[in-house]
Amino acid sequence: MAATAAERFAIVPAESRVAYHVGETLLNEGNRFNVAVGITNVVRGDIVIDRAAPQNSRVGTISVEISQFRSDSPRRDRAIRERWLESARFSIAEFAPTAVRGLPQTYAEGREVTLEITGNLKIRDVAKPTTFTTTLKLERTIVSGVATAKILMTDFGFNPPVIFGILRAENEVKLEFHFTARRAP
Repeated sequence: MAATAAERFAIVPAESRVAYHVGETLLNEGNRFNVAVGITNVVRGDIVIDRAAPQNSRVGTISVEISQFRSDSPRRDRAIRERWLESARFSIAEFAPTAVRGLPQTYAEGREVTLEITGNLKIRDVAKPTTFTTTLKLERTIVSGVATAKILMTDFGFNPPVIFGILRAENEVKLEFHFTARRAP
């Protein structure tokens, strides 16, 4: 039986999550280093897989409700929403892929594939070219994987958080997207 042409897989928010990781120095705790992690599962997007011709597969725009990021500190979350990321005002971040490198020539059920997905990441109405290193696996009706990238806050129009006498955050942010997408009807 021949594989069907392109199939659309929709990201399942309840089975996916987007996280940021930012190093911060806690000045009021003897310069203790901490990695702040914020997580949301309010994410949408599609992946199109062509089993017969994998090189024709593609990723649609991925949207993340960044105003829903939650960390271990409600105070941090509020400050990020109001002063730095301004996610109360710019609630959606979008990644619009423009190229996928590393697609295999042939499809193999359950094989993990490592890809580079390049596109424009838009945060706070500023779009910058960004590349996500991605591993994914297609098993029957489910695509799952992890995509990671590093960005700089200053590239998106805001400085790293600094609260005099309390903390200083690093400029670099690691983004991590764990996803599960199920075949759409």
